[in-house]
Amino acid sequence: MMNADTASAALGIEPTELGEGRAVCRMTVTRQMINGHDICHGGYVFLLADTAFACACNSRGPVTVAAGAEIAFVSPARLGDVLVAEAAERTRFGRSGIYDVTVRRQEDGQVVAEFRGRSRELK
Repeated sequence: MMNADTASAALGIEPTELGEGRAVCRMTVTRQMINGHDICHGGYVFLLADTAFACACNSRGPVTVAAGAEIAFVSPARLGDVLVAEAAERTRFGRSGIYDVTVRRQEDGQVVAEFRGRSRELK
């Protein structure tokens, strides 16, 4: 899946750990990701979390997509910060699942965002 993900690749997002029901992805905040408040635009933080979520929920094989997601922004990310998103499966039921993703600054471990995604396997 990640080999065909040109959106994540264009932002330099790389998976660093992959396992059954879990994934860790990393991204460095670049100048193009900075908004008018001189912090990382939330859409990029969401995209990083969503990529980790996608890796985790597709780890078992069946093609799985997002059925919905929400994010809480906790603290800002700034130019040059390395962000790490860690996704973990909470539960699977039928063709659905729930996954939590925590995005942290690699440098100090500060939480940047908490993301919850709902997945759905395609048939």
